[in-house]
Amino acid sequence: MDRSQLRARVTAYFDRHPGGGFKSRDLRRRLQIEDEHEFEVLRDILHKMVAKQELAWTKKQGYHRIPRRAAGIAGVIHITRQGAGTVTTEDGVVVTVDKRSLGTAFNGDTVEVALLAARKRRKEENDPPEGEVIRVLRRARTTFIGTLEKSSRFHFVLPDDGTVQRDLYIDDDSVGGAQPGEKVVAELVQWDDPQLNPEGRIVTVLGPAGDPFVEIRSVLEKYRLTPVFPPAVEEEVSRIPEAVPAAEIAKRLDLRRAVIVTIDPHDAKDFDDALSIEPLGGGSVRLGVHIADVSAYVKEGTALDDEAFARGTSVYMANQVVPMLPEKLSNRLCSLMPKVDRLAFSCFMTVDAKGKVTEHSFARSVINSKRRFTYEEVEAVLDTGQGDHAEELKALWALASLLRKKRMKNGSIDFDAPEAKFRYDERGKPVEILLKKRLKSHQLVEECMLLANQTVAVHVSSLQRKKETLPFVYRVHDVPNPDKLRALAEFVSKLGHPIRLKEKTTAKELQHLLAEVEGTKEENLIHEVALRSMAKAVYSDENIGHFGLAFSHYTHFTSPIRRYPDLIVHRMLDEYLNGMSEKRRDRYAKELGEQCRHCSDRERVATEAERDSVKVMQVEYMRQHVGERFAGIVSGVMQFGLFVELDGLLVEGLVHVREMGNDYYTYDERQYALIGQRSGARFRLGDPLTVTVSKVDPERRTIDFVLEESNIVRKGRERTGRRRN
Repeated sequence: MDRSQLRARVTAYFDRHPGGGFKSRDLRRRLQIEDEHEFEVLRDILHKMVAKQELAWTKKQGYHRIPRRAAGIAGVIHITRQGAGTVTTEDGVVVTVDKRSLGTAFNGDTVEVALLAARKRRKEENDPPEGEVIRVLRRARTTFIGTLEKSSRFHFVLPDDGTVQRDLYIDDDSVGGAQPGEKVVAELVQWDDPQLNPEGRIVTVLGPAGDPFVEIRSVLEKYRLTPVFPPAVEEEVSRIPEAVPAAEIAKRLDLRRAVIVTIDPHDAKDFDDALSIEPLGGGSVRLGVHIADVSAYVKEGTALDDEAFARGTSVYMANQVVPMLPEKLSNRLCSLMPKVDRLAFSCFMTVDAKGKVTEHSFARSVINSKRRFTYEEVEAVLDTGQGDHAEELKALWALASLLRKKRMKNGSIDFDAPEAKFRYDERGKPVEILLKKRLKSHQLVEECMLLANQTVAVHVSSLQRKKETLPFVYRVHDVPNPDKLRALAEFVSKLGHPIRLKEKTTAKELQHLLAEVEGTKEENLIHEVALRSMAKAVYSDENIGHFGLAFSHYTHFTSPIRRYPDLIVHRMLDEYLNGMSEKRRDRYAKELGEQCRHCSDRERVATEAERDSVKVMQVEYMRQHVGERFAGIVSGVMQFGLFVELDGLLVEGLVHVREMGNDYYTYDERQYALIGQRSGARFRLGDPLTVTVSKVDPERRTIDFVLEESNIVRKGRERTGRRRN
């Protein structure tokens, strides 16, 4: 294309993504520019657009729209635990706000900022502009969770949220019967003067602070999660018949005689996927992935659908589930229970001896699962070759093994991150932390689901090549940020695994790194840091591929009971199979982007809530082991001490420098190390240590360790020995 055409494409792309920031290589990939000369033209166009102030460029954001240089810029403020603020405008421009200039803003508020005069000497020419909050336009929230305390003159709430920089003053008449030391929900009454503390009133008493069940309630309150559904939703669900109507069965592919089984955790209650397999000869098989047809029950425009969309996903807390759908649907009517008729959306794939899908088809179906397997039961069948439906399970495992081998060869990254689960006593208190083992049966189900998700996305893509671009929901994973990759390379090199990561690192190179550290003491640590160096997978109506899986086309089709995007995919796939009207296509094209953003946000909220709930239970478990010794590994090094992760528990705590013997320590940031000036002891990331649990704070969810003196002596000797050599 000529220069004018390319410039028009660049302008149009920024029009579609006014809040985005992109490096030139990102735009090259998104605009699908292959030719090197054309890429040079693109870079020249971008440089000239910056010179004409049509775009701005910063090292952090790349190319983005120019901010409006006037007082009164509106945006959403993000405040860190340290009190630093950044305001992101509607145009995607970032304005930094000093802790002293936050005004009366809370994290997430929509605020108005005034830009400050630019400093003569700034760290970088393209540093973001600085500003101060002059007005709060809209509160992100008006309730805060914390612990009620009392001074000699007044009550106040210490917020759990570390980003809230002020305590909430509570008038004696607004305590509402709460007692000091109780966890409460406080509603903001007034805060219009940054020189004074915000004023509030107690609206809910959760219970004694530090009690694990109260702390879990506070997590639910923090993220506004509730297992209870609105009356209008429950009323709609009550009208749904328990049995599958005969008229509905008549419309569908009847698979009730087929050997179809489910494989799930032993404590699962919602079975949303089932499998079947049929040998075809010549090494080919016909794989059937049968997914609960939630769309048959959850109709657009209903209170049930509105509530499911608002929730976006089920949330799996450490000790309970906050479901996306009411129990009658999630655990019964939509759950593919054994020996009962259930509605499904089936994906059939003919897979040859090389793992290639040669044919595929879809059908709204009715199934009758022949067996509900747990992962452990399937593992036993695979190990012994004996048991119910052994031939089908062995055939599924053979196929899954082939698919996995092919996926790994293509560069797919296998982040087999350990996961903590808890065993509870009769009171619901955690008495044991268990690390979830990854079995062959897990991989069997995973590979079949990945293939079905990929096949659905490829199918819709094939329709797009025949017609105009069709709207669809993709599960995408962007390429890693080069700066984060360089930091990752430096990090793992310090741990004794020197690697070279190119600017355009492929998933295969990261795969090799993870394979190299497999089985080492620092494997979990490197996995965690590698995950943080990568972009987050999200839902999008724009397909940019899935970097981590090394898939060019991918979606989520297999879990509509617990993920709303899968429900959208079911609806859209059915409409494409039967002919989607132009009106519906236009509606999807208009609304899908915002729906994807909402679902990605809800997924992030669920992840954070789940993580917080696990931390609550980890802290409660460790409270029972104060004074005991544990082996662990250094998982973080800071000026103030060492973070240590305990072996086999995934519990992390802090060893403060004051608990590291009678020594003075210096912090070597480049080596990720604390070095004792008297002893010569050097503590680095990945070092094995023995610690004693000294203190557990359930309210702050922190765990403190004391370093055993033997560690300091040993580290000093190691240091001396290295010097002698």
